[in-house]
Amino acid sequence: MEKLAELDRELFLYLNNLGMETWDWLWISISDKWMAIPLYALLLYLIFRKFGWQSTIITMVVVTLLITATDQLANLFKHGFERPRPCRQEGVMEYARYVAERCGRYGYFSAHAANSTGVAVFLSLLFKKHYPKLVIFLIFWAVVVSYSRIYLGVHYPGDVITGMIIGLIFGFLFHHLRKFTTLKILKKDLSQA
Repeated sequence: MEKLAELDRELFLYLNNLGMETWDWLWISISDKWMAIPLYALLLYLIFRKFGWQSTIITMVVVTLLITATDQLANLFKHGFERPRPCRQEGVMEYARYVAERCGRYGYFSAHAANSTGVAVFLSLLFKKHYPKLVIFLIFWAVVVSYSRIYLGVHYPGDVITGMIIGLIFGFLFHHLRKFTTLKILKKDLSQA
């Protein structure tokens, strides 16, 4: 385990130190959850256009549950494992580029990585037939958001990879929850008609 942790620290320092001050503003923006609002608005519009109001509302509820679940699980892990973030760990923070505005106490695992990957997987499964090129963009977006946490100095690669795996699993699970819920509602509507 210690060998793995050492490898994680070395990879973090290598990736983190690739950053340049010129681009710090961009990575801060990428990591800022409020900057994704235009993207979410566009995705919401595409969902409405392709599936209608009822499906859009179901999708919004399921995505909200997805983000809440990954976020709360990340908090549970952070306080359960109590692994210090790189920006708080002696022997690492002296050599890292810390760019983020704030640094929490614990970092295992990255909620940003879990949330963005979960949403990307969920929406990719939803859009794969209708907008295949959008699927590529969503996966790329999730990877970039996830990497931004390393760039900013607040997560180790292991934190990010674990977050992405959790997001992948939750994205699939919540996609199936949406399918099940939508089918159940449609059957109910048909039986009442």
